Amino acid sequence: MAAIQPSQRLFVALDTPDEARALALCGQLAGVVGGVKVGNELFTAAGPAGVARLGATGLPVFLDLKFHDIPNTVGRAVRAALALKPFMLTVHAAGGVAMMRAAAEAAAEAGAERPLLIGITVLTSMNDEALAATGVAGPVLGHAERLARLSRDNGLDGITCSAHEAPLLRAACGPDFVLVTPGIRPAAVGGDDQKRTVTPAEAVRLGADCLVVGRPITGADDPAAAARAVAAEIAEAGP
Repeated sequence: MAAIQPSQRLFVALDTPDEARALALCGQLAGVVGGVKVGNELFTAAGPAGVARLGATGLPVFLDLKFHDIPNTVGRAVRAALALKPFMLTVHAAGGVAMMRAAAEAAAEAGAERPLLIGITVLTSMNDEALAATGVAGPVLGHAERLARLSRDNGLDGITCSAHEAPLLRAACGPDFVLVTPGIRPAAVGGDDQKRTVTPAEAVRLGADCLVVGRPITGADDPAAAARAVAAEIAEAGP
């Protein structure tokens, strides 16, 4: 698996149902960011054809659909996603060992164009109290580590995690395991529905490989300028 390159460290979340708006953002951000993230909202509105049009702008696509189903169904879903040639795609690590292995086997069929498979551990909207309400005992960090190890051992290339968890997960899973960090908020921007946020520089220092930023960039008056500011903070924080 190739390492995340410096130019690929910043992905922008296109959290909108408006394909035209997403395409316009891609036009503004091309050459500035490493790629764009397409989640359930935009995928549901625009469909695979819309994702293909976004990919045609030249920006790598992080397809964040968080597949979570029986192994056979997830394997087929990953095979279907390969037609879109995503740079990364996600599955829920909580789906279990067989499901992750099915996803990895399906992704391998893409050969040299195989996307990075990223496991979802604990959503950044969750804290210890919210996790306990679902019946999972113990703190978020312990559960995230358990799911990260399962992801590494069953064919996944990395995980999403809060930057606060990155040092422990890096130690647990090794230097080549990709840590994708949402919940990033530039220092001048406050948090919102994500409870475990950090600045871009903090995320890099804590060990994140790939940072996902949404509204601070997409909601800015000048998204390209906002993205450049985030990219500069990432670069200044170190390799």
